[in-house]
Amino acid sequence: MKRIYGLWAVIAFALAACGGGNSASNNDPPPPPPPPTGGTTEPPISKADATRFLEQATFGPTAADIAHVQSVGFGAYLDEQFVTSKTGFYKNPATKADFDYVEPVAPPECKTNTDAICARDNYTLYQVQRQFFQNALSGSDQLRQRVAFALSQILVVSGLEIYSPYGMANYQNMLLDDAFKNYRDVLMDVTLSPVMGNYLNMVNNEGRAGAVPPNENYAREILQLFSIGVNMLNADGTLKTDAQGHAIPTYTQDTIVGYAHVFTGWTYPVRPPATSRWPNPIYYTGVMPLFNNHHNTGAKQILNGVILPAGQTGTVDLNAAIDSIFNHPNVGPFIGKQLIQHLVTSNPSPEYVERVTNAFNDNGQGVRGDLKAVVSAILLDPEARGDSKSDVSYGHLREPALFMTNVLRSIGGQSDGVYLLTQARAMGQDIYTPQSVFNFYPPDYSLPGHLTTSLAPEFAIHDATTVLARTNFVNQLVYGGGGGGGGGSAGTSLDLSSLLPLATDTTQLLDELNQRLLHGTLSADAKQTIAQAVNSLDLTDATGRVRMAVYLTTVSPQFQVER
Repeated sequence: MKRIYGLWAVIAFALAACGGGNSASNNDPPPPPPPPTGGTTEPPISKADATRFLEQATFGPTAADIAHVQSVGFGAYLDEQFVTSKTGFYKNPATKADFDYVEPVAPPECKTNTDAICARDNYTLYQVQRQFFQNALSGSDQLRQRVAFALSQILVVSGLEIYSPYGMANYQNMLLDDAFKNYRDVLMDVTLSPVMGNYLNMVNNEGRAGAVPPNENYAREILQLFSIGVNMLNADGTLKTDAQGHAIPTYTQDTIVGYAHVFTGWTYPVRPPATSRWPNPIYYTGVMPLFNNHHNTGAKQILNGVILPAGQTGTVDLNAAIDSIFNHPNVGPFIGKQLIQHLVTSNPSPEYVERVTNAFNDNGQGVRGDLKAVVSAILLDPEARGDSKSDVSYGHLREPALFMTNVLRSIGGQSDGVYLLTQARAMGQDIYTPQSVFNFYPPDYSLPGHLTTSLAPEFAIHDATTVLARTNFVNQLVYGGGGGGGGGSAGTSLDLSSLLPLATDTTQLLDELNQRLLHGTLSADAKQTIAQAVNSLDLTDATGRVRMAVYLTTVSPQFQVER
């Protein structure tokens, strides 16, 4: 029976890719826009909309969080989350002791350790990935965790190069700290991060006359991926075109060369108690220091044909360069749309993008780049809110991390993160270890072979193998007792006890799962199919009936495509 329904899930996903199932509409009459945070009293919030809001703002709604949002309102919840301190990445989370420094290359005794724990814990991201899932499941700073995770997939560094846990932990802690700051702060912090410096080759760029030309990787990617993109955009995210209808490039190769020369003269932070010198050896704690005698002092062309004059210090050049990028009109629509895609829907309307761009450009107090204003605009927008949506292009496939955490948080479960990190890898999302700076999936990916221009980024890592991995994950969680952890830990398990009292009443059981997992949008046909399977089991088999209902609901396309 389980194998048959696993195949049904694969077929259903193919239908979902074509736009089947209940979904949300960009053209539905929008609900009244909620007031901004700190505004007047909001109208009563339905359980369905509170659940949808938490799907977007957290790693999965819980009954307690749903009730809290209904009680205090969307704006007040955001205000609370904005001031909730981070649940970060630490060697010892209880004491917030940082991960230990490790030499860039594993010593022989570590490589030959018979139990492999030395290499695993010091030269892979195992402990950081494990903590990612622990934080996602139980951190009180849910919104900060979601926004930082989105930023980590825009401002990418990868464990393929940065495999030291202390280095990746430092970078992800930085994104957690910056999640609600100004995007200019984000750009500056990322630029001076030794982790990014290593990953995209800015560190130790030599700027003195006669030296080898500086590496252009970071100069290219801060423009192409981290800020403005390759073509000029309107405020609503649509392409600007010239008189012939052609896209207008945002920069040229000369621009990249100019920024590459700006990004010269920085090396790794010094590891105490050593004395800083040029170049310092690899060390990922702190920000990269500037050696002005290694910074290029010539004139430099940056965006829009602006020339930075010769003779400036590295600090002056860097601030001017970051300002030129941050103030480019593309940043709002380029970054804003990607944050919408990660948090709410893959295909926001141009009007939605423009409203978020406006919030980026001015938070209402004349401040540009305020991420609190941007996140609020995304989550409180009429296009995000409402009990349900009907447009087939609305929503997004739950990427592996969100798929697993939503199951565990919505139904009830716990994990030490070990099983989840291995399962995410099997589903195509080896946390913090994408194959390139372009993330696990590009924001402009669309389904091949479909007569639609709709975007479906997460489907780029969705194929027959990963579909089965998702189904097998649920099967193991529901029928196999969960997944084991490491070192005698508790592992991962799902708690079905709250559903057992409903086992003999199929309608009540499915209604409860429908509310918890799909905010009431499970279609009548899907509900009937699941009910038939549940009713095929004896009424005395309460556990079996609940397992069947949970299994078929969570592998259904209507759950896995969040709307």
